[in-house]
Amino acid sequence: MDLALLRTFVTVHRAGSFTRAAALLGLSQPAVTSQIRTLERQVGRPLFLRQARGVTPTTIGDELAHKAAPHLDALVEITETGLDEHSSLRTLHLAGPPEFTAERALPALAELSDDGGQGLALRASFGNADETLEGLSAGHHDLAITTTRPRGALLTATPLCDEEHVLVAAPRWAARIGGPGKLRRKGAHALENLPVVEVHESLPFVSRYWASVFDSLPAASGTVIVPDLRAVLACAVTGAGLAVLPRYLCGSSLERGDVVALHEPAVPPLRTYFLVVRTGTLAMPHIARAHEWLLHTAADWC
Repeated sequence: MDLALLRTFVTVHRAGSFTRAAALLGLSQPAVTSQIRTLERQVGRPLFLRQARGVTPTTIGDELAHKAAPHLDALVEITETGLDEHSSLRTLHLAGPPEFTAERALPALAELSDDGGQGLALRASFGNADETLEGLSAGHHDLAITTTRPRGALLTATPLCDEEHVLVAAPRWAARIGGPGKLRRKGAHALENLPVVEVHESLPFVSRYWASVFDSLPAASGTVIVPDLRAVLACAVTGAGLAVLPRYLCGSSLERGDVVALHEPAVPPLRTYFLVVRTGTLAMPHIARAHEWLLHTAADWC
């Protein structure tokens, strides 16, 4: 049986689509379709059920993928790693949200960049969850950090850590609303008409906080909109308005008193980060090391 046909088959099985598999393999969709039909003739049974949106494996298709995928992944590891003893330095392509990747992931992975001759060369790119997962699926990244758990068999996600969100503002705004006690009594009404600093006009962080803590939608609109949470913090420190920020990002500012927490709910809102790879690529040592190291390091982030 032709290994190229099996490789195409496993890619389609994981991608759930001839179109996406073709993009991953660098082939045309007709070429992928032709290879799958050839393999189906050799096997003597259909391997996929064609649907309006992609394909679903048959029972035979699932059995073949289960048997073939580990061996193909091992072959990919050999070809990716090479047999040269001097090729130990591998490049890891990481993608994720700018703030978390810069503040958490990259400093952790930098510790592996000079690890007894077995280090990693790092290349990082930033983007939102959709962009990051699309790039990972297309093979542009090796490892992705996202707040969205992907669906399907092409990508494998592992929970990395939870991020606590805090409602903060400069001290003068806390004094204006009468402190946390008044906020506990009046709830979200105490915050009406206060200026808001956010990353988007839709107020994603503030809206999520309001829904979780106050069971309502925010009454205010964005006063300052900037595309980075670090810029949100800088604006909040200057008194531009209230903001909802990850505790890891604003913790030092809270300790210094540059901003104060306007509310301390009994159950703070959390957001989960996932570490995502293309299924099978953890067979590659440099990706597996980075994956394991981030999971180990993240235990101290929560």
